[in-house]
Amino acid sequence: MKSFVKVFFVGGLLSYRALFNWIRPSIYIPTLLGGPLFQILFFTYLGRYATDESDQFFVVGNAIQVSALSAVFGMSMAVANERWYGTLGPILASPANRAAIFLGRALPVLANSAFVSAFGFLVGVVLLDFRPGWDAVPALAVIVVASSAGSTALGMLLGSIGLRAKDFMFAANMANFLLLLFCGVNVPLDVLPGWMQAISRCLPLTHGIMAGREIANGEALAGVGGLVWTEIGIAAAYAAAAYVVFRILERESRRSAVLDSL
Repeated sequence: MKSFVKVFFVGGLLSYRALFNWIRPSIYIPTLLGGPLFQILFFTYLGRYATDESDQFFVVGNAIQVSALSAVFGMSMAVANERWYGTLGPILASPANRAAIFLGRALPVLANSAFVSAFGFLVGVVLLDFRPGWDAVPALAVIVVASSAGSTALGMLLGSIGLRAKDFMFAANMANFLLLLFCGVNVPLDVLPGWMQAISRCLPLTHGIMAGREIANGEALAGVGGLVWTEIGIAAAYAAAAYVVFRILERESRRSAVLDSL
């Protein structure tokens, strides 16, 4: 158990620092804070003139969705880059617990995506007409973490697939825009076509955004417990699928070296 915890926390942190050594203020701020800032401002001001929705509708939707920017890309890179940087072989040869190695990479990414989402809410408070009240902050924090876990798990799945695919960054880009389109971020779910609504309910963020809007409207956390648990369940399902794909590819690599060639 001690070994598992050490690999999970220390290994995850070290791998994050190694794979993301390019992260410094001159890149981090415009990429992971500047992008969300302008996304929230753009859709909120557009919504003011094109719809009857309040600033709150767009701030909550986009502040939660921007967590996917760092989570999907970050987690995809945290897994798939092991192959592209030539470090996957030593990892697969190590006797360390695979779940600890795999899941440990998600913790720093999840924390970073939750921070980006919290920054998005701060933008809404400072620059837009978003005033949820202090009593809503703890509940929104829970929803941010749950939603960040969902988008991180999606990135984990894409990263596992990226161990074998040649252009996983295209898939990460596509996933980020699909979440923006399908999850009711800027368009209410009930006006989307039925097939889009069905898909959206199987994606991360959808239920988190719904819960966040209810909280911003004055609902208590207990009143959106079903939505939050659904979001957590979706995150767990994607994480489990990602781990299964990872183990299958690991087994195939030992048999036919499919992960050794780029």
